[in-house]
Amino acid sequence: MIRAFLPLAAFFGLTGVALGAFASHGLRGRLSAEYLAVFQTGVLYQLVHALALFGVALLAMHAPGRLVTAAGASFVGGILLFSGSLYLLTLTGVGKLGMVTPLGGLCFMAGWACLLIAGWRMA
Repeated sequence: MIRAFLPLAAFFGLTGVALGAFASHGLRGRLSAEYLAVFQTGVLYQLVHALALFGVALLAMHAPGRLVTAAGASFVGGILLFSGSLYLLTLTGVGKLGMVTPLGGLCFMAGWACLLIAGWRMA
């Protein structure tokens, strides 16, 4: 799994930029301002956590451990659940998809908590 974090970080970074451009150029005028903002929130969180995942990949090369692996897996899950549910919600209009979003947020928090504990133990 650790070896997958760097390519996943690059993939999420690439697709985050592409989705942001798609929202700005392809969805403007097709979505309400509210839905466009929701989509952009998904993009923002995807890009921030793509960078976090990149950091986890680098950390895993120098200080591997279960907490670092758990952080990376949590960030991947968070991107898929949080950002993914926001993208699907805005593109399909299916409001029930919004119930998945908090699970992604919990994944993000779990990832940061794992990094906090790992950093504490390294200090």
